Amino acid sequence: MSDYQIFSQSIKKKTGIDLTLYKEVQMKRRLTSLRDKKGFSDFNSYYQALVSNKELMEEFLDKMTINVSEFYRNSSRWNILENKILPDLLKKNRKLKIWSAACSTGDEPYTIAMMLSQYVDLDDVSILATDIDDKILERAKKGIYTERALKEVPPKLKEKFFKKDGSLYTIDDKIKSAITFKKHNLLSDPYPSNFDLIVCRNVLIYFTEEAKTTIYEKFSRALVEQGVFFVGSTEQIFNPNKYDFKVVDTFFYQKNI
Repeated sequence: MSDYQIFSQSIKKKTGIDLTLYKEVQMKRRLTSLRDKKGFSDFNSYYQALVSNKELMEEFLDKMTINVSEFYRNSSRWNILENKILPDLLKKNRKLKIWSAACSTGDEPYTIAMMLSQYVDLDDVSILATDIDDKILERAKKGIYTERALKEVPPKLKEKFFKKDGSLYTIDDKIKSAITFKKHNLLSDPYPSNFDLIVCRNVLIYFTEEAKTTIYEKFSRALVEQGVFFVGSTEQIFNPNKYDFKVVDTFFYQKNI
């Protein structure tokens, strides 16, 4: 057994995170780079340091998760959500239950809340936003962003919902109040249920095919009938029927029992 495999087993026991469910080549490359930067020559010595140094462990957890995010990322797909998917869902239910899974720094759930504000009162908006990374969730709760993260936000929404302070932008408290942030591990934690819309984008590409199959099954069970699952632009599901999904638009799947 390689030292990376032993490291993976030890990390699972310590944190509950199963590295074997991520694509090994990509994850091993990412973690080898981090290990080397910290001055360790093998995964055994790196693990010993992680368990004795809280800051090092937090940095490891931060780097092993994929935190690339921005508002309206791949804007053409968000336009479909705003102008087609949400209006259709709102015809059936004015108080939608929404889950932004692997939400990273919060750009995604805040984007959804801003979109919904154009259709319904924000007091009727309930969005669960989850991620595996505590530090990222703390950042998301603060709702402070750079100009770069906001480059795709429509000007009227940027003006309405962001307050500029120097080079940074803070999102409006009314938008914040629509979001509940919680820690959640897609690979091991129980899934909440009865969602009208689940958004999970640009994270499943890092998992093995076996792990993705399990996650798709769990997301399907977490949706109400005719609920919609929105995935990233590199994550097309090629056998949606297997999960009781039908395609309603590119990268949008409706639960169809």
